[in-house]
Amino acid sequence: MNLTGGEIAGLIAAIAFAILAISLAVVIFKAGSVIGELNTTIDEVNKTITVLTKNTDHLLIEVEGLLNKSNTTLNDVNGKLSLTDPLFKAVGDLGLSVSELNNATKNLTTQLSGSAKKGSTIGISRKVGEKVSRL
Repeated sequence: MNLTGGEIAGLIAAIAFAILAISLAVVIFKAGSVIGELNTTIDEVNKTITVLTKNTDHLLIEVEGLLNKSNTTLNDVNGKLSLTDPLFKAVGDLGLSVSELNNATKNLTTQLSGSAKKGSTIGISRKVGEKVSRL
C-alpha cells in the first residue's frame, strides 16, 4: 500500500478535523453543564431575593411603627418639658431675690459698721431699726 502525498495530506486533515470535532464536542458539553449550574444558581438567587423582599417588607413595617411610637414619645416629652419652664423662671427669680437680699444685707452691714465707728451703741440700734423698717 502506497500512499500518495495527497492521500497523506487528506488523512492528516481528517485526523485533525476529528480531533477538532472531539475537542469542540467536549467544550460544548462542559459549557452545557456550566449553563445548567448557572440556571440552578439563578433559581436559588431568585428564591433568596423573594425571601429577602418579604423580610424587608416586614422589617420596614416594624421600623415605621417604631418611628411612630418614638415621635409620640418625643412629643410627650417636649410637652412635659415645656411645663417645667415656669419652674425654672421661678427659680431664677428666687435667685435674683436672694442676690438682692445679700446686697441689701451687705449695704446695711457696711453702713452699720461705719456708724459704729462714729457713734454709740444706742445710735447704732436706732439706725438698725430704721434700716429694717425700710426693707
